[in-house]
Amino acid sequence: MAGPSSGKLRYLYPGWYAPVMGLAGLALAWHRATPLMGELATGVALVVAALAGLVFVALAAATLWRWRAHPEAWAEDRRHPVRHTFVATLPISMIVLATAAVALFGPSRPAEALWWCGSLSQLLLTWWVLSRWWRPGTGGLAWASVTPALLMPVVGNVLAPLAGVPLGHADWAAAQFGIGLMFWPVVVVLLAVRVATHGTLPERLLPTLFILIAPPAVIGLAALQLGAPLGIAWACWGIAAFSFAWVAGTAPRLRELPFALPHWGMSFPLAAFAALTLRLATPGSVLAVLGPALLALASLVILGLLAGTLRGLRDGTLLAPEPVAAITSVAPTPSAKPVAGGNSQPA
Repeated sequence: MAGPSSGKLRYLYPGWYAPVMGLAGLALAWHRATPLMGELATGVALVVAALAGLVFVALAAATLWRWRAHPEAWAEDRRHPVRHTFVATLPISMIVLATAAVALFGPSRPAEALWWCGSLSQLLLTWWVLSRWWRPGTGGLAWASVTPALLMPVVGNVLAPLAGVPLGHADWAAAQFGIGLMFWPVVVVLLAVRVATHGTLPERLLPTLFILIAPPAVIGLAALQLGAPLGIAWACWGIAAFSFAWVAGTAPRLRELPFALPHWGMSFPLAAFAALTLRLATPGSVLAVLGPALLALASLVILGLLAGTLRGLRDGTLLAPEPVAAITSVAPTPSAKPVAGGNSQPA
Protein backbone atom coordinates (compact mmCIF):
# COMPACT_ATOMS: atom_id res chain seq x y z
CA MET A 1 0.00 0.00 0.00
CA ALA A 2 2.99 2.25 -0.32
CA GLY A 3 2.81 2.96 -4.06
CA PRO A 4 2.56 6.40 -5.63
CA SER A 5 -1.23 6.50 -5.37
CA SER A 6 -1.05 5.62 -1.70
CA GLY A 7 1.47 8.43 -1.18
CA LYS A 8 -0.86 10.96 -2.78
CA LEU A 9 -3.73 9.77 -0.57
CA ARG A 10 -1.80 11.08 2.40
CA TYR A 11 -2.93 14.53 1.25
CA LEU A 12 -6.60 13.62 0.87
CA TYR A 13 -7.55 16.13 3.55
CA PRO A 14 -11.00 16.11 5.21
CA GLY A 15 -12.13 19.11 3.16
CA TRP A 16 -12.35 16.88 0.09
CA TYR A 17 -15.97 16.17 1.03
CA ALA A 18 -16.85 19.80 0.26
CA PRO A 19 -17.50 18.90 -3.42
CA VAL A 20 -20.15 16.42 -2.23
CA MET A 21 -21.78 19.19 -0.19
CA GLY A 22 -21.74 21.54 -3.17
CA LEU A 23 -23.11 19.02 -5.66
CA ALA A 24 -25.82 17.71 -3.33
CA GLY A 25 -26.78 21.28 -2.43
CA LEU A 26 -26.98 22.16 -6.12
CA ALA A 27 -29.24 19.15 -6.69
CA LEU A 28 -31.57 20.45 -3.98
CA ALA A 29 -31.55 23.92 -5.53
CA TRP A 30 -32.50 22.50 -8.94
CA HIS A 31 -35.26 20.49 -7.28
CA ARG A 32 -36.59 23.70 -5.73
CA ALA A 33 -36.70 25.21 -9.22
CA THR A 34 -39.21 22.63 -10.49
CA PRO A 35 -42.33 24.77 -9.79
CA LEU A 36 -40.84 27.58 -11.89
CA MET A 37 -38.90 25.63 -14.52
CA GLY A 38 -40.80 22.36 -14.88
CA GLU A 39 -39.56 18.78 -15.12
CA LEU A 40 -36.30 19.83 -16.75
CA ALA A 41 -35.18 21.11 -13.34
CA THR A 42 -36.03 17.75 -11.77
CA GLY A 43 -34.00 15.95 -14.43
CA VAL A 44 -30.97 18.14 -13.78
CA ALA A 45 -31.40 17.59 -10.03
CA LEU A 46 -31.37 13.82 -10.52
CA VAL A 47 -28.18 13.94 -12.60
CA VAL A 48 -26.36 16.23 -10.15
CA ALA A 49 -27.51 14.16 -7.14
CA ALA A 50 -26.26 10.98 -8.81
CA LEU A 51 -22.89 12.64 -9.42
CA ALA A 52 -22.77 13.74 -5.77
CA GLY A 53 -23.45 10.16 -4.67
CA LEU A 54 -20.73 8.75 -6.90
CA VAL A 55 -18.20 11.29 -5.64
CA PHE A 56 -19.16 10.47 -2.04
CA VAL A 57 -18.67 6.72 -2.56
CA ALA A 58 -15.30 7.28 -4.24
CA LEU A 59 -14.14 9.60 -1.47
CA ALA A 60 -15.35 7.23 1.25
CA ALA A 61 -13.34 4.37 -0.27
CA ALA A 62 -10.27 6.60 -0.64
CA THR A 63 -10.67 7.84 2.95
CA LEU A 64 -10.69 4.28 4.30
CA TRP A 65 -7.61 3.48 2.25
CA ARG A 66 -5.88 6.60 3.53
CA TRP A 67 -6.78 5.75 7.12
CA ARG A 68 -5.18 2.31 6.77
CA ALA A 69 -2.13 3.47 4.83
CA HIS A 70 -1.46 6.76 6.65
CA PRO A 71 -2.96 6.72 10.16
CA GLU A 72 -0.51 9.44 11.17
CA ALA A 73 -2.03 11.77 8.55
CA TRP A 74 -5.47 11.41 10.13
CA ALA A 75 -3.94 12.17 13.55
CA GLU A 76 -2.30 15.26 12.06
CA ASP A 77 -5.65 16.41 10.65
CA ARG A 78 -7.21 16.22 14.11
CA ARG A 79 -4.40 18.27 15.67
CA HIS A 80 -4.25 20.90 12.93
CA PRO A 81 -5.57 24.33 14.11
CA VAL A 82 -7.58 24.94 10.90
CA ARG A 83 -7.88 21.62 9.12
CA HIS A 84 -9.72 19.88 11.99
CA THR A 85 -12.79 22.03 11.31
CA PHE A 86 -13.04 20.64 7.77
CA VAL A 87 -13.70 17.18 9.19
CA ALA A 88 -17.32 18.43 9.38
CA THR A 89 -17.60 18.20 5.60
CA LEU A 90 -18.04 14.42 5.98
CA PRO A 91 -21.14 14.36 8.24
CA ILE A 92 -22.60 17.41 6.51
CA SER A 93 -22.22 15.74 3.13
CA MET A 94 -24.14 12.73 4.49
CA ILE A 95 -26.95 14.96 5.77
CA VAL A 96 -27.21 16.88 2.49
CA LEU A 97 -27.11 13.68 0.43
CA ALA A 98 -29.89 12.22 2.58
CA THR A 99 -31.86 15.43 2.14
CA ALA A 100 -31.48 15.25 -1.64
CA ALA A 101 -32.55 11.60 -1.63
CA VAL A 102 -35.68 12.38 0.42
CA ALA A 103 -36.55 15.39 -1.75
CA LEU A 104 -36.16 13.50 -5.02
CA PHE A 105 -37.37 10.00 -4.10
CA GLY A 106 -39.29 10.38 -0.83
CA PRO A 107 -38.49 8.91 2.61
CA SER A 108 -36.71 5.55 2.55
CA ARG A 109 -34.73 3.31 4.86
CA PRO A 110 -31.36 4.00 3.15
CA ALA A 111 -31.94 7.76 3.29
CA GLU A 112 -32.96 7.51 6.95
CA ALA A 113 -29.87 5.48 7.82
CA LEU A 114 -27.63 7.98 6.01
CA TRP A 115 -29.37 10.88 7.74
CA TRP A 116 -28.98 9.34 11.21
CA CYS A 117 -25.32 8.61 10.54
CA GLY A 118 -24.69 12.19 9.43
CA SER A 119 -26.84 13.74 12.16
CA LEU A 120 -25.25 11.86 15.05
CA SER A 121 -21.74 12.27 13.61
CA GLN A 122 -22.30 16.01 13.23
CA LEU A 123 -23.48 16.31 16.83
CA LEU A 124 -20.49 14.34 18.11
CA LEU A 125 -18.14 16.44 15.99
CA THR A 126 -19.64 19.65 17.37
CA TRP A 127 -19.00 18.41 20.91
CA TRP A 128 -15.42 17.43 19.99
CA VAL A 129 -14.59 20.77 18.37
CA LEU A 130 -16.08 22.80 21.20
CA SER A 131 -14.42 20.62 23.85
CA ARG A 132 -11.05 21.61 22.36
CA TRP A 133 -11.72 25.13 23.60
CA TRP A 134 -11.29 24.04 27.21
CA ARG A 135 -7.96 22.30 26.70
CA PRO A 136 -4.82 24.05 27.99
CA GLY A 137 -1.51 24.11 26.14
CA THR A 138 -1.82 23.02 22.53
CA GLY A 139 -5.61 23.03 22.75
CA GLY A 140 -7.81 25.98 23.58
CA LEU A 141 -9.43 28.46 21.25
CA ALA A 142 -6.45 29.61 19.18
CA TRP A 143 -7.22 32.58 16.96
CA ALA A 144 -5.57 30.78 14.05
CA SER A 145 -8.46 28.28 14.14
CA VAL A 146 -11.17 30.96 13.95
CA THR A 147 -12.04 31.02 10.26
CA PRO A 148 -15.40 30.82 8.47
CA ALA A 149 -14.81 27.06 8.26
CA LEU A 150 -15.55 26.91 12.00
CA LEU A 151 -19.20 27.44 11.06
CA MET A 152 -19.35 23.92 9.60
CA PRO A 153 -18.72 21.83 12.72
CA VAL A 154 -20.43 24.25 15.10
CA VAL A 155 -23.42 25.55 13.12
CA GLY A 156 -23.86 22.66 10.69
CA ASN A 157 -26.47 21.15 13.02
CA VAL A 158 -29.07 23.50 11.51
CA LEU A 159 -29.21 21.14 8.49
CA ALA A 160 -30.92 18.40 10.49
CA PRO A 161 -34.59 19.40 9.88
CA LEU A 162 -34.27 19.43 6.08
CA ALA A 163 -34.53 15.64 5.94
CA GLY A 164 -35.32 14.93 9.59
CA VAL A 165 -38.86 16.32 9.42
CA PRO A 166 -40.05 14.34 6.35
CA LEU A 167 -38.34 11.25 7.79
CA GLY A 168 -40.50 11.56 10.91
CA HIS A 169 -37.86 12.79 13.36
CA ALA A 170 -39.01 16.38 13.76
CA ASP A 171 -38.40 16.58 17.52
CA TRP A 172 -34.81 15.39 17.32
CA ALA A 173 -34.17 17.56 14.26
CA ALA A 174 -35.56 20.63 16.04
CA ALA A 175 -33.35 19.98 19.07
CA GLN A 176 -30.25 19.65 16.91
CA PHE A 177 -31.31 22.72 14.93
CA GLY A 178 -31.36 24.68 18.19
CA ILE A 179 -27.73 23.80 18.91
CA GLY A 180 -26.57 25.19 15.60
CA LEU A 181 -28.80 28.23 15.99
CA MET A 182 -27.29 29.02 19.39
CA PHE A 183 -23.69 28.96 18.17
CA TRP A 184 -24.19 30.79 14.86
CA PRO A 185 -23.83 34.33 16.30
CA VAL A 186 -21.05 33.13 18.61
CA VAL A 187 -18.86 32.06 15.69
CA VAL A 188 -19.62 35.23 13.72
CA VAL A 189 -18.57 37.39 16.68
CA LEU A 190 -15.39 35.33 17.18
CA LEU A 191 -14.56 35.76 13.51
CA ALA A 192 -15.06 39.54 13.73
CA VAL A 193 -12.80 39.74 16.80
CA ARG A 194 -10.17 37.58 15.10
CA VAL A 195 -10.07 39.87 12.05
CA ALA A 196 -10.01 43.00 14.21
CA THR A 197 -7.16 41.81 16.42
CA HIS A 198 -5.08 39.61 14.11
CA GLY A 199 -5.77 40.90 10.62
CA THR A 200 -7.57 39.42 7.64
CA LEU A 201 -7.57 35.76 6.65
CA PRO A 202 -4.69 34.27 4.67
CA GLU A 203 -5.30 34.68 0.94
CA ARG A 204 -5.64 30.92 0.51
CA LEU A 205 -8.66 30.88 2.85
CA LEU A 206 -10.48 33.83 1.25
CA PRO A 207 -12.99 31.60 -0.61
CA THR A 208 -14.21 30.29 2.75
CA LEU A 209 -15.75 33.71 3.41
CA PHE A 210 -18.66 32.50 1.28
CA ILE A 211 -19.50 30.08 4.09
CA LEU A 212 -21.02 33.10 5.86
CA ILE A 213 -23.92 32.85 3.39
CA ALA A 214 -24.79 29.27 4.31
CA PRO A 215 -26.14 29.54 7.90
CA PRO A 216 -28.93 32.07 7.22
CA ALA A 217 -29.88 30.30 3.98
CA VAL A 218 -30.08 26.87 5.63
CA ILE A 219 -31.78 28.25 8.75
CA GLY A 220 -34.47 29.81 6.58
CA LEU A 221 -35.12 26.52 4.78
CA ALA A 222 -35.03 24.50 8.00
CA ALA A 223 -37.33 26.94 9.81
CA LEU A 224 -39.95 26.52 7.08
CA GLN A 225 -39.55 22.76 7.36
CA LEU A 226 -40.27 23.05 11.08
CA GLY A 227 -43.41 25.11 10.44
CA ALA A 228 -42.04 28.53 11.38
CA PRO A 229 -43.79 31.68 10.10
CA LEU A 230 -42.84 32.81 6.63
CA GLY A 231 -41.48 36.06 8.04
CA ILE A 232 -38.61 34.19 9.71
CA ALA A 233 -37.57 32.72 6.38
CA TRP A 234 -37.69 36.17 4.80
CA ALA A 235 -35.52 37.55 7.60
CA CYS A 236 -33.01 34.77 6.97
CA TRP A 237 -33.14 35.50 3.25
CA GLY A 238 -32.29 39.13 3.95
CA ILE A 239 -29.26 38.13 6.03
CA ALA A 240 -28.14 35.68 3.34
CA ALA A 241 -28.60 38.28 0.60
CA PHE A 242 -26.56 40.87 2.50
CA SER A 243 -23.86 38.26 3.25
CA PHE A 244 -23.75 37.40 -0.44
CA ALA A 245 -23.31 41.05 -1.43
CA TRP A 246 -20.71 41.50 1.32
CA VAL A 247 -18.44 38.60 0.39
CA ALA A 248 -18.94 39.13 -3.36
CA GLY A 249 -16.56 42.08 -2.98
CA THR A 250 -13.70 39.58 -2.68
CA ALA A 251 -14.35 38.20 -6.19
CA PRO A 252 -11.54 40.21 -7.89
CA ARG A 253 -9.03 38.85 -5.36
CA LEU A 254 -10.35 35.30 -5.74
CA ARG A 255 -9.71 35.40 -9.49
CA GLU A 256 -6.02 36.03 -8.80
CA LEU A 257 -5.63 33.01 -6.51
CA PRO A 258 -4.39 29.67 -7.82
CA PHE A 259 -7.10 27.04 -7.59
CA ALA A 260 -7.09 25.07 -4.34
CA LEU A 261 -9.47 22.98 -2.30
CA PRO A 262 -10.75 25.96 -0.20
CA HIS A 263 -12.40 27.30 -3.38
CA TRP A 264 -15.07 24.64 -2.88
CA GLY A 265 -16.15 26.66 0.16
CA MET A 266 -18.13 28.81 -2.30
CA SER A 267 -20.23 25.95 -3.68
CA PHE A 268 -22.69 24.89 -0.98
CA PRO A 269 -23.41 28.44 0.28
CA LEU A 270 -24.32 29.64 -3.22
CA ALA A 271 -26.51 26.57 -3.78
CA ALA A 272 -28.23 27.02 -0.40
CA PHE A 273 -28.92 30.71 -1.10
CA ALA A 274 -30.38 29.82 -4.50
CA ALA A 275 -32.55 27.12 -2.89
CA LEU A 276 -33.98 29.51 -0.28
CA THR A 277 -34.65 32.15 -2.95
CA LEU A 278 -36.48 29.60 -5.10
CA ARG A 279 -38.41 28.34 -2.05
CA LEU A 280 -39.71 31.86 -1.38
CA ALA A 281 -40.36 32.70 -5.04
CA THR A 282 -43.88 32.90 -6.40
CA PRO A 283 -44.80 33.21 -10.09
CA GLY A 284 -44.40 36.77 -11.28
CA SER A 285 -42.42 37.92 -8.23
CA VAL A 286 -38.94 39.42 -8.23
CA LEU A 287 -37.58 36.25 -6.64
CA ALA A 288 -39.01 34.25 -9.55
CA VAL A 289 -36.39 36.02 -11.67
CA LEU A 290 -33.65 36.25 -9.07
CA GLY A 291 -33.94 32.59 -8.05
CA PRO A 292 -33.11 31.12 -11.49
CA ALA A 293 -30.32 33.70 -11.86
CA LEU A 294 -28.75 32.58 -8.56
CA LEU A 295 -29.23 28.96 -9.58
CA ALA A 296 -27.40 29.65 -12.84
CA LEU A 297 -24.60 31.38 -10.93
CA ALA A 298 -24.24 28.47 -8.48
CA SER A 299 -24.26 26.00 -11.38
CA LEU A 300 -21.58 27.90 -13.31
CA VAL A 301 -19.39 28.29 -10.23
CA ILE A 302 -19.63 24.57 -9.43
CA LEU A 303 -18.89 23.66 -13.05
CA GLY A 304 -15.79 25.85 -12.82
CA LEU A 305 -14.80 24.21 -9.54
CA LEU A 306 -15.20 20.76 -11.09
CA ALA A 307 -13.00 21.79 -14.01
CA GLY A 308 -10.40 23.25 -11.64
CA THR A 309 -10.44 20.07 -9.57
CA LEU A 310 -9.90 17.84 -12.59
CA ARG A 311 -7.01 20.04 -13.73
CA GLY A 312 -5.50 20.02 -10.26
CA LEU A 313 -5.71 16.23 -10.01
CA ARG A 314 -4.18 15.88 -13.46
CA ASP A 315 -1.36 18.32 -12.71
CA GLY A 316 -0.74 17.02 -9.18
CA THR A 317 -1.35 20.39 -7.50
CA LEU A 318 -4.23 19.25 -5.26
CA LEU A 319 -3.12 15.98 -3.67
CA ALA A 320 0.01 17.67 -2.38
CA PRO A 321 1.29 19.25 0.86
CA GLU A 322 -0.51 22.43 1.84
CA PRO A 323 1.45 25.68 1.65
CA VAL A 324 2.11 27.74 4.75
CA ALA A 325 0.19 31.02 4.62
CA ALA A 326 1.42 34.09 6.43
CA ILE A 327 -0.89 36.01 8.75
CA THR A 328 -1.13 39.75 8.30
CA SER A 329 -1.42 40.99 11.85
CA VAL A 330 -2.50 44.36 13.12
CA ALA A 331 -0.42 46.14 15.73
CA PRO A 332 -0.96 44.32 19.04
CA THR A 333 -2.38 46.11 22.03
CA PRO A 334 -0.58 45.85 25.40
CA SER A 335 -3.16 43.32 26.57
CA ALA A 336 -3.11 41.23 23.40
CA LYS A 337 -1.58 37.78 23.52
CA PRO A 338 0.48 36.41 20.62
CA VAL A 339 -1.00 33.70 18.44
CA ALA A 340 0.37 30.29 19.28
CA GLY A 341 2.86 29.14 16.70
CA GLY A 342 4.34 32.54 15.79
CA ASN A 343 3.33 34.71 12.87
CA SER A 344 2.41 32.04 10.36
CA GLN A 345 -0.14 29.27 10.15
CA PRO A 346 -0.71 26.30 7.92
CA ALA A 347 -3.76 27.02 5.76
